[in-house]
Amino acid sequence: MQILDGKKVSEEIKLEITAEVNLMKSKGEKVPHLAAIIVGNDGASLTYVGSKVKSCQRVGFESTLIKMPSTTSETELLKKIKLLNEDDNIDGFIVQLPLPKQIDTQKILMSIDPSKDVDGFHPENFGKMALDMTTFIPATPFGILELLERYNVETKGKHTVVIGRSHIVGRPMSILMGRKGFPGNSTVTLTHSFTKNIAQITTQADIIITALGVPNYLKAEMVKDGAVVIDVGITRVPDETNEKGYRITGDVDFENVSLKASYITPVPGGVGPMTIAMLLKNTLLAREQKLLKLK
Repeated sequence: MQILDGKKVSEEIKLEITAEVNLMKSKGEKVPHLAAIIVGNDGASLTYVGSKVKSCQRVGFESTLIKMPSTTSETELLKKIKLLNEDDNIDGFIVQLPLPKQIDTQKILMSIDPSKDVDGFHPENFGKMALDMTTFIPATPFGILELLERYNVETKGKHTVVIGRSHIVGRPMSILMGRKGFPGNSTVTLTHSFTKNIAQITTQADIIITALGVPNYLKAEMVKDGAVVIDVGITRVPDETNEKGYRITGDVDFENVSLKASYITPVPGGVGPMTIAMLLKNTLLAREQKLLKLK
């Protein structure tokens, strides 16, 4: 069994991006600028956005963090997005999800300029991804692809089972694993809460990608020997023995499944760090695409 070490690979990617940024600086070019909007005070979201800002500083990007109160109206948020869309200094930006109930998430995502949508959630970018065109791939699926590629995990002709059909992970992952090229060329089964006999399906899988958010959902008896297991789940489970009062747990019963898997991602330290690294990579891509348009 080999650990797919997202922490290690994300560090490598950040070093590669830092080298590119240093080259830009040496040429007197503008460095990439990533902005993030966060609405409200959700603890997990604040932590996540904070780590994005720190990562920007580390690789030499400029970053802007816009905090808005949880009482923000949809109209106010749309106005803020319009300003970022029109600001030539900003190469890419994200709106941290989830949003408060009074705001229509789909309407917000639709309002982001697709050329600055480094989260890859805009329908135009999602459609381009589905058609194998160059675009922003959502950061978490992008991170999974990068892990598979850097560890040279064979995907061609394999049976991939994706658990969960969210627009952020499950659905894009099912498209990407079936695309031509590497990683890809696998036969994909997309499962969800209405799938019957799910264990019967997962035991036939060469690769399992689970993004349910249900702690320890995937048990050893649901996995065949030698399977590749990618755990996207991340849940705070109360734990009085931990000084924080909780521990982070994935969808996979790691202790037992790791005994059968050929490759497996840990939680934390697997897919999570890759998500932030790929967001930086998308921001670099946004800047490059903008320069191509100006030429």
